[in-house]
Amino acid sequence: MSSDRRKFLRNITLGTGALVSGMPAWANENAADGTDAGFMPERASGFNMCGYAAPKIDKVRIGFVGLGMRGPGAVERMSFIEGVEIAALCDKFPDRVASAQKILEKAGLPKAKEYTGEDGWKAMVESDLDLIYITTPWHLHTPMALYAMNNGKHAATEVPAALTLDECWQLVETSEKTKKHCMMLENCCYDFFELLTLNMARNGLFGEILHTEGAYIHDLLSLNFSKTGYADMWRLRMNGKHNGNLYPTHGLGPIAQCMNINRGDQMDYLVSIQTADFQMKDKAKELAATDSFFNEFTDLNYRGNMNTTLIKTIKGKSIMVQHDVTSPRPYSRIHLVSGTKGVAQKWPSPGKIAFGHSWVKPEEMKELEEKYTPPIVKHIGEIAKSVGGHGGMDFIMDWRLIDCLRNGLPLDQDVYDAALWSCIIPLSEKSVNKRGRSMDIPDFTRGNWKNNKPVSLSLEGGATTTVRKTANSGSQL
Repeated sequence: MSSDRRKFLRNITLGTGALVSGMPAWANENAADGTDAGFMPERASGFNMCGYAAPKIDKVRIGFVGLGMRGPGAVERMSFIEGVEIAALCDKFPDRVASAQKILEKAGLPKAKEYTGEDGWKAMVESDLDLIYITTPWHLHTPMALYAMNNGKHAATEVPAALTLDECWQLVETSEKTKKHCMMLENCCYDFFELLTLNMARNGLFGEILHTEGAYIHDLLSLNFSKTGYADMWRLRMNGKHNGNLYPTHGLGPIAQCMNINRGDQMDYLVSIQTADFQMKDKAKELAATDSFFNEFTDLNYRGNMNTTLIKTIKGKSIMVQHDVTSPRPYSRIHLVSGTKGVAQKWPSPGKIAFGHSWVKPEEMKELEEKYTPPIVKHIGEIAKSVGGHGGMDFIMDWRLIDCLRNGLPLDQDVYDAALWSCIIPLSEKSVNKRGRSMDIPDFTRGNWKNNKPVSLSLEGGATTTVRKTANSGSQL
């Protein structure tokens, strides 16, 4: 769609739709003719959070909400980081809070204040804390992050940060208004090969990056149908109610950073298609035949096995992101970065680099790793491996977040990344439901992407946060 056509539709929306409905213009998510569904008129500029350095916090007091699958691991990782006070623990189930307290006891740390019940998190957020660490089901991420920022706390939320376009904008505007960070905890940006790839891209080894691919291909069929898996079967319900790419950020985050998205280039539009469902409904029927608990899940309109979403950037580059959590395939995030001089790809493992028709040989790969492994990995990588969390990338992410907050440094991932990477969920669903029509992607930076600086891989001004001795290796930083 031409720029003039978009401006015309924007003016139509601003001039008529908003007046008739009484709602702000950006709330109208569908363009006048339906071909541009998902386009949202630009909002007034706010404070630019990209590159923003919040005031230093000597001791970061953290409140954790959500202690089911992801929360306990986060509590344990943070227990190793000096300059952190795990001050509060919250979950609607009291037994989960009690289990998390044992993690602190084992680490020799003081007991945290406990919050439970459906609304216990609100009381926790209102208490004397610096950072709210959110590891709850997806639909609670935005409300909790908003409440945190509006109560003077920084927010760090598990992926995705938002599920709707309006939630994405709410996060952006609240972060800008309060000048509180809203970081999406995209741990895959801190995986070792992804960081190596990013540093090589920064140093021009791949030339001009022109195409990237990422994915979340992970067989979760049994886990999604497990009664002891996700609380209240929330993830299965999501797959039974929504089409599209429901979990794009693990594959998208690292390649977006390699392409300087939000920092030199911007996503323009996407198209999305997916297969029919060939397994989930059948699985529900199979289980319901012997267990009435699954009867309610037999009538859901399950999303298809494989979703493929294609994104075009304003500078004419392309991105492919896939999502499949039901097919019996080996785990893959693809992580392919292709440029005019070379290419990198991680899956199938191990990670590979090529500057022509063949992958470089092991000895040359070792030389590249020695030369281009970024400072953060050299500084904290081995300790991260000993602490754990998806091979160490979770710990690198947590350590980096705390070190930035303690030293008043900009975060590697800001609220615009959280919004942009998350908005692929609703926009891909709209595209799938409209037979693959193109959907314009909002510019959450409102033009600042043209001047925003790329993510820094330097540890300058930071790296002062130490790590206490770990049980596995005895390492200490």
